[in-house]
Amino acid sequence: MTEQHPTIDPAQFRRVLGHYPTGVAAITSQGADGAPLVLVVGTFTSVSLDPPLVGFLPTRESYSWAAIRETGHFAVNVLGADQAALCGQLAGRGDKFAGVDYTLSQRGLPLLAGALVTIECTLAWTHEAGDHDFALGRVQAMAVQREGDPLLFLRGAYGGFAPL
Repeated sequence: MTEQHPTIDPAQFRRVLGHYPTGVAAITSQGADGAPLVLVVGTFTSVSLDPPLVGFLPTRESYSWAAIRETGHFAVNVLGADQAALCGQLAGRGDKFAGVDYTLSQRGLPLLAGALVTIECTLAWTHEAGDHDFALGRVQAMAVQREGDPLLFLRGAYGGFAPL
């Protein structure tokens, strides 16, 4: 028996799920040539406390994701609400790191200046999930770099958090 799947319009899917906010993170690594690599995601999440695991869902066709996956390790840089312009630059084309302030961690991972949180990981596994991969990372080091509100993405726009 073949399983029946309803036909879901991609534009409707995006519009409906766009009503759920996501945090914005920059996934960074360093290529074999020493150049910094970056991928902006809105799908970062904690997965497990024991062992400490985190995950994100990059588009499988992304050149940046392919390059980061090849390194076997990455850093998650949780962006602050005041970093929307940086987010746009890192998500764009061309020299994404032009004028971007960052340091290399002891593990050789680019950590973005001004990120709220940094989490350094080894890539534990990836699993195909439709047109995305599910990437699971084993946490090696983590720190709160500064206090602040996270950059959020909701209904096609960037914004911040307003507590009740």
